[in-house]
Amino acid sequence: MTDANLDRRLAALESRLGRLELLLGTLNARLEGSPAPGDTKAAIQAWVTDYVSMRLQQLVPETCEHAPDDTATPGPVLPGTRIRCTEEVLHRLSRIPIPFVRQMVTQKVVETARAENVVTVDVRFFERAATF
Repeated sequence: MTDANLDRRLAALESRLGRLELLLGTLNARLEGSPAPGDTKAAIQAWVTDYVSMRLQQLVPETCEHAPDDTATPGPVLPGTRIRCTEEVLHRLSRIPIPFVRQMVTQKVVETARAENVVTVDVRFFERAATF
């Protein structure tokens, strides 16, 4: 190899190394400016929460287009239903310590009340219907 050929190849190699250094510097700057892994996780969780909230608001609007139900009597209802009950029934339900058992008892009373067309669940009906 001649000296001129060797000088040309060295210049090309130095040029490539210069571009590589520039790219590595740019990459390093991007990595230093990136958020920490915990921040990324929190940002993703916040985005998912906002997205789900938005979709729920689209699916369940706050305003309802149904006519108001004037036939409904005021008073307490069994949790998760429209079946009226007395305060004493709600008190007895609240005394059941295990949530899924409380839900099962409520479900049984609701099914029985609907089957028998009971308008308001009182203590006597509750005691009879809640028996498994």
